[in-house]
Amino acid sequence: MDGIWRNGLEPKTPLKHFKGKCCRNLFFEFLLGGFGSVLVVMVFLGSIVCGFCEDFSLVSVPLGFEISGYEERHWVSENGVFAFGFLPDYQKDDGFVVGIWYNLRERSDEEVLPVWTVGGGVRVSQNSTFQLSMDGSFVLFDNPNGVVVWNSNTSSLGVQGASLLNNGNLILRDFGQKVVWESFHSPTDTLLPGQSLHFPQALQAPSKNYIAGYYSFVVRSSGDVALVWDGNVTYWSSQLSSSVIVEEARFESNGVLGLFDSTNQIVWYKSSKDLSEPSVVFRHLRLDADGNLRIYSWDDVLHTWKVGWQAVENQCNVFGSCGLYSICGYNSTGPVCDCLVQDSFNSVIVPNGDYGSYGCKKMVDVGNCKMGTSMLVLKQTLLYGLYPPHDVDIMLSMVACKQYCLKDSSCFAATAKNDGSGLCTIKRTGFISGYRYASLSSTSFLKVCLVPQAVSTQETNLHKDPSIPLSAHQSISLINDHEDFIVATVVLFMITASIFLIMEMFLFWFIYRRRQIKAQSRVPFQKDAQMNPHYSALIRLSFEEVKELTNNFMDQLGPTVFKAALPNQMSVVAKMLNNVVASEKDFRMVVSTLGGTHHRNLVALKGFCFEPKYKLLIYEYISNGSLDQWLLSSSQNQNKGSWLQRLDIAVGVARAIAYLHAECQQCIAHGNLKLQNVLLDEQLVAKVTDFGLQSLSAKETVSSSETLPERDIYMFGEMLLQIVVGKSHSDVGNLHSLAYEMCGDGTLGGTIDLQLERNVEWEGVESAIRIAFWCMQDQPSLRPSMGEVVKVLEGALPVDKPPMSAAFMIKESQKNEGDADVIEV
Repeated sequence: MDGIWRNGLEPKTPLKHFKGKCCRNLFFEFLLGGFGSVLVVMVFLGSIVCGFCEDFSLVSVPLGFEISGYEERHWVSENGVFAFGFLPDYQKDDGFVVGIWYNLRERSDEEVLPVWTVGGGVRVSQNSTFQLSMDGSFVLFDNPNGVVVWNSNTSSLGVQGASLLNNGNLILRDFGQKVVWESFHSPTDTLLPGQSLHFPQALQAPSKNYIAGYYSFVVRSSGDVALVWDGNVTYWSSQLSSSVIVEEARFESNGVLGLFDSTNQIVWYKSSKDLSEPSVVFRHLRLDADGNLRIYSWDDVLHTWKVGWQAVENQCNVFGSCGLYSICGYNSTGPVCDCLVQDSFNSVIVPNGDYGSYGCKKMVDVGNCKMGTSMLVLKQTLLYGLYPPHDVDIMLSMVACKQYCLKDSSCFAATAKNDGSGLCTIKRTGFISGYRYASLSSTSFLKVCLVPQAVSTQETNLHKDPSIPLSAHQSISLINDHEDFIVATVVLFMITASIFLIMEMFLFWFIYRRRQIKAQSRVPFQKDAQMNPHYSALIRLSFEEVKELTNNFMDQLGPTVFKAALPNQMSVVAKMLNNVVASEKDFRMVVSTLGGTHHRNLVALKGFCFEPKYKLLIYEYISNGSLDQWLLSSSQNQNKGSWLQRLDIAVGVARAIAYLHAECQQCIAHGNLKLQNVLLDEQLVAKVTDFGLQSLSAKETVSSSETLPERDIYMFGEMLLQIVVGKSHSDVGNLHSLAYEMCGDGTLGGTIDLQLERNVEWEGVESAIRIAFWCMQDQPSLRPSMGEVVKVLEGALPVDKPPMSAAFMIKESQKNEGDADVIEV
């Protein structure tokens, strides 16, 4: 039964492959006839006529055909190279995926990995059904409930049939044989020969476990291509000159990945080592789960895929290759993942490039160490830098670098380069990961809780082992005494020389300092006046210093927010806190935690002030104002942005809250998420502010059935609805029922901002409204996690219609009662 599909009538006679335009016309003509006997005759005649028709090299199926996970059948292209159907999800070992793969099962015992998947790899049960519906849409159902998991949304395009082409492209055609939808335009993790990427398309790497930061191969607006982690950290790029205008990135059948300009001339390329070898007939380009981009070629002798090129030659240079709290290294067999804390996980040789799937245990919160902290020394190790420039680079020796981090409460780890530069990198983020080589001169330090150190077992055995003769003990003692004498002499000489040198330096410093004191008065931040503009160490200020930096609170941006400028010319804002009930110790602990959060969509905390009468926080200055000002301005000429801009803003806010909830050392709830607490920078990148402050003031009353993070999710749902409809919180209340109804019947035009109707993506709008209502469910257990919200907004996860919450049902009931009263009168 391979190579056919079955329609709802379950015909006993399998349909044959049809070629050519006249064959397809004939095929649809006899389909419209509807008589079984005529069907058989016309299939026979069609097979004869097709021998004289133009060859289009495709296999067509009509509307109504379907396939299920229980059927061990696949739809095979005419040349037999590609197959389509249900496959076990080898990546996640959970359910099935529906997609296209190389049909090489008879030649290879390897796991079959798809080159394209429905919905980006959405998993379904075995009793699911994939159908070309009568309205012209590909639909994936999860039976027996009939839930729609994925839909191609092509019902209004006049689709008359589907084809799996010989190049692996799955297409839908209308009556005029025009292609109205194709899988090549929605790639997942693979490019097939002849397939292209255009801005803003991207390949997304598969992953076993959801992490907020994931790998993607992107085409940038400038035209170059890059490998990025979480959309922020670029660890490989084509580095193409900005003067070159690129139209597309295309993978060729000869094994070349190239960038092409408007005249179809190649301006940059990378090629497989078996370039143009005629013996190689199958190739593809894939972004693997380990974050590396590779060109694969089929070896028909060994019956396996071989790597002909990979973007990052040294796998450990892929950012976060082994995941959180881990170290990437090499042994004689290849890449090895190891944990920073050895008692949590042993070294593991990475199988099949499956990096980062063995995750290490979360490290202990050093802020709660009972006996203080110490530094774990990691030799020949360098830690990745996250969201530069938040990692602070200072000039210190290796010993001083270690001590600096140990004494700095906001430091999690540090790396001393030891290459003669004297560079010490202080890490103030909870993302700790890195790599280790024997040739590396760098030494890293990881802050851990201090534990009592027992006497060395080896040393104890040396002095008490009866098998060692006494003379040997005496010899060891004499050697040790002689070494001690030499060491003591050297130390004494160095101390004497150092004293003289220090006295000379102190004399010169004293004279210089006296002149400086006379020449200038005290200036706040004097010790940091020459610091880097990207300096991000958390600084404590006095209230007098804050007054001076804000010019006596002259430039007021909000009720309790004032603009200021640091001595290094960095613009900041000072936020005055009211009703602070936390002690100084608790205040500093909270501030240290908030200062250690670093995310592209969070406003960075720069400093603080704690005095009996005044408590303030110093944040970076975001120039474009708050989201409510941008979105809800009453000005007639106010530009409220396109749908894509609004979606980017919503995704940015969701990523920030997901980071606070799941990726920090401890979960941080925002507690007051609203439009006013989202700022926009010059590129309209969303920056969430005022997060985690609820623990400093009087606790707000929260329902016993929901936690603060769950409340964040609810408030995000309200905010998302406001972003879509372009109205304030007070206006949105009257639109809940209308938006819910229109989300159900597809008439969304009455809910969204009128300015968006021209260029809006209705599928994206519907997904956004649906996930907003899921976030606003009365029962916290029904609300999604922020990580799931991010996936939905990015289009990686479908979302079902949510149930109407109790609050909306009450409003609807009251509305209906009011209508009934009017009728009675």
